Amino acid sequence: MDKTTGTSLAETRGLRQSREIEAHLAWLDSFTGTALGVLSVASGIYTYLGVSSLLDDTGALSVFAAMAYSIAVSVGIFVFWSYMLRLLPAVRSAASRIGLMVSMALGSLAIVAMSSWLNAAALAGAAAVEQHLATTVQDYQNALERANTIAVSAQGLGRDVARVRTSFEDLGEQEASGGLSGFAGRGAVFRLLRQKSDELTALETQIASQQPLLDAAFAEGNATLSRMRALTVAPGPVETRSVEFSEEAVRLAGVITTLRQLSVAPLVARAARDLSASVVLPQLDGGDDAARSGQQATIDSVLTVLGQRAQTLASAADTVIAMPPPPDTTYTPISAADAVILYARNFVPSWAGAIAIDLLPAVLVLIVSVAQAAVRSGREGVAVEEQMTLSELRGALLALREIEATAPAPAAPADRPPSDAADPSEPPRPVDLARPAE
Repeated sequence: MDKTTGTSLAETRGLRQSREIEAHLAWLDSFTGTALGVLSVASGIYTYLGVSSLLDDTGALSVFAAMAYSIAVSVGIFVFWSYMLRLLPAVRSAASRIGLMVSMALGSLAIVAMSSWLNAAALAGAAAVEQHLATTVQDYQNALERANTIAVSAQGLGRDVARVRTSFEDLGEQEASGGLSGFAGRGAVFRLLRQKSDELTALETQIASQQPLLDAAFAEGNATLSRMRALTVAPGPVETRSVEFSEEAVRLAGVITTLRQLSVAPLVARAARDLSASVVLPQLDGGDDAARSGQQATIDSVLTVLGQRAQTLASAADTVIAMPPPPDTTYTPISAADAVILYARNFVPSWAGAIAIDLLPAVLVLIVSVAQAAVRSGREGVAVEEQMTLSELRGALLALREIEATAPAPAAPADRPPSDAADPSEPPRPVDLARPAE
């Protein structure tokens, strides 16, 4: 008895809960369509802005094309989620639910593909383009600094050249006083040392002449970078700023190329190889064979030292030449939609908002599905007559009375006694629907 009573109470509570949920669903359904329409229109507006950023032409046909696409997106989103809100909560079999869930997933992907990324472009397109400009500025700055570093390192070879020149000048002074060949004066050995000293002096002068050009080019590059940074954060339409930015980028690329050409490392490497390879030997001018033999021995020693110095200088120049060159940097204009995709990681909130405005109805579908499942669960095991409310019962009684009033009276049998004949003045008796007709 207790078990039967407990079961009855549980069924009553479940039925009461089902009726309460149905009342809430009926109230929510009164404005769900309007809310879905507002979300669809909002998504269509942002889609229109995203499509407009992709179209180069600003004529009437482009405006019409963007409007047509955005309207199609709005209608598609509204119809798709209307289908899902009505059908998915109503199905009961597992196969039907799985099929509709797969359909909802495919539809959501289609909505993201045709609308959400354009919404993100409208929400964060300008900021994404500015991010692209800032990244390009950083790339150009790295390339400029790298080119300047290589050029400055090449200028440092001037000190190596000066050291070698000084060594030859010192040897020349020693030869002039007779410290090398043993014969004082400015003879053949002195002229050879002076020859190489003059070559190195000319190379050192040429290296020093590059320094003002190098400083000017680097200063111009920094000034161009400053203008590019200003364009990145300047007010106004980003499209206009992108045009000016492109002009500055071309100018900066030329400065970087100039810095690469100002590097004297290749020049020093060639001069170092020529230092020992192109030697004009002077005529021995000693007074006797002993003097000339001494000069020849000294010249051979000088040539050996010359080869060593040339090898050292060439190695230093090759080290500078082997330095990694600055990366090739080219500014490529990019649309707002492409910039949002390229720098999607930097605009996660914008992407989340763009996708949420399109896929928020999916949450409504799941909520309605859970509510409908709760309604069905509360009605299981309860007889149909027990599920009727008082208003439903009153309506059923009124319908029954109307049926009884319009039902024809049963015909009397032919062998019925006259005494049993019905009095025409008496009202007709009600029909007992529970008793089978005779």
